[in-house]
Amino acid sequence: MSPWHQLRRSHRQPEEPPADPDDRKLLAALLDLPPPYRRTLLLYDGLGLDLPEIAAETEASTPATANRLLHAREAITAQLPHLDSPDDLHQRLAELADAEKLQTPKAAEVRADSERRARLWTRAVVATTVLLAAATALSAWTAPTHYEPPQAPGNSVTGVPPRMGPGPLTKADTTLHDRLQANPHKGPHRLVPTPN
Repeated sequence: MSPWHQLRRSHRQPEEPPADPDDRKLLAALLDLPPPYRRTLLLYDGLGLDLPEIAAETEASTPATANRLLHAREAITAQLPHLDSPDDLHQRLAELADAEKLQTPKAAEVRADSERRARLWTRAVVATTVLLAAATALSAWTAPTHYEPPQAPGNSVTGVPPRMGPGPLTKADTTLHDRLQANPHKGPHRLVPTPN
């Protein structure tokens, strides 16, 4: 009845239908009902619970449970007209339940299956924890330790004349330069460098 049980592998494989054609029709009619109607009908007519107990079990109000039961019976009667009486429906559900021969698994199989499932879940939880811890450590290791403001893009400066270097030497400048290079120690004593 719980929807999360559909995720289990054993519940994905359909069971063999009943051998009797009438039982197959009743089972098909039950499976055609919406799940809340089917739950209410099976709990009331199949197990014999009272409406307040079914309302508590299905987490619905008692009037809503009564309406679900009435609509479920109408749907069953529409498909199987010979089950118009609640007593007939209760009797057929009891016969359908008694006709099925359910095989109970052995205790060793149940234990081995539950231990295998527990090991699987434990390993999955440990692996997830290790993966989460590794991701956290990697994030802490590679994260910046201080704020680095983004560098502002450069702007060109306007209104300043370009920097000028020395121009080419004139003939007089070249002559003076050559004379100074040829006679570096000529001149007043105060301008001559002292030897070390």
